[in-house]
Amino acid sequence: MSIELNHTIVVAKDKKASAQFLADILGLEVGPQYGPFFPVTIPNGVTLDYYEGDGDPFVPQHYAFLVSEDEFDTIFARIKAAGLTYWADPYHKIENEINTNDGGRGTYFDDPNGHKLEILTRPYGSGQ
Repeated sequence: MSIELNHTIVVAKDKKASAQFLADILGLEVGPQYGPFFPVTIPNGVTLDYYEGDGDPFVPQHYAFLVSEDEFDTIFARIKAAGLTYWADPYHKIENEINTNDGGRGTYFDDPNGHKLEILTRPYGSGQ
């Protein structure tokens, strides 16, 4: 049996707007509402199901997306065009810069709920 991540639930203040934010930045589509969820399917088949929860406060999470060099350029241009602040590090200390970890490129930015999003072109620890 192979084991694959199929989906995860992303809690949001406004599930539809939050799903649309991610889809717009990554160049994806928001799927039709399924029960209480608005899904965004990543090309590897994993779905992020946006959900408003029960109104309780939630802890922002981290979601990293491995992208090609060309996809990085396109997504990064969308981040800048949207006027989003971005960082080279997960601690949000190196503002408006990207990193070149493992011979690739990466950057971090926040979604409207405070979730920490990341795009990177090489997996960390790949030794490139």
